[in-house]
Amino acid sequence: MSTLQIEPVACLRDNYAWLAYDRDDGVCAIVDPSEAEPVKRALAERNLRLTHILNTHHHMDHVGGNLALKEEFAATIVGPGKDRARIPGIDVGVVEGDSYRLGSHGAKILEIPAHTRGHIAFWFKDDAAVFTGDTLFAMGCGRLFEGDPPTMWASLSKLMTLPGATRIYCGHEYTEANGRFALTVEPGNPDLNERMAQVRAVRAQGQPTLPSTLALEKKTNPFLRADSSEIRRSLGLQGASEVEVFAETRRRKDSF
Repeated sequence: MSTLQIEPVACLRDNYAWLAYDRDDGVCAIVDPSEAEPVKRALAERNLRLTHILNTHHHMDHVGGNLALKEEFAATIVGPGKDRARIPGIDVGVVEGDSYRLGSHGAKILEIPAHTRGHIAFWFKDDAAVFTGDTLFAMGCGRLFEGDPPTMWASLSKLMTLPGATRIYCGHEYTEANGRFALTVEPGNPDLNERMAQVRAVRAQGQPTLPSTLALEKKTNPFLRADSSEIRRSLGLQGASEVEVFAETRRRKDSF
């Protein structure tokens, strides 16, 4: 099987849209285009023609380029079926358990609400890649704009069932800031300290810190580590449930 190439397109201040393409198949998708012009430049530089737009959720910094790109390329827009009224130009609405094919590459749809009520992820199992939008970040997770802690914990727990080698493609370059917060609740985590040294070096060169992997997130992302004894001690929640630990971690990050 041919390989799905995935490359970042920097947009706005700290957003990433993701080009996912296979020249052999003649398919090219952009995931979460916040604006059209950077995407058009990236396509021209690579001599690609856009065939699909994949949206994880309705926020304008993820769908702002939809209509201009659809008008120019007649691309098919795929997004959350339960939130289709808020996805500009949507053609195909998908829900939990659906499969969507990008040429020979199949994506399974995972509903992962809480940041927004209709948030989805596109999991390309055979390509070991998942597009998580603003639900799961490198060393972070999204704010709970349209959901509560139990809903977000369920969404993150669903993502945690994916294979450890799965590459995490999220919507923002938040990694260094997320890591600074992570160190306040789990400073004794050697994997976290090692990762932060690497992240600082990469960012000092102006390079993306993404993609991550699920295995790395499980070792260093405090929002996936509600069972960590150190995090529980830091929060004073030694006997609490995982949802309670997650909720307090998110609350502290909101004011960090």
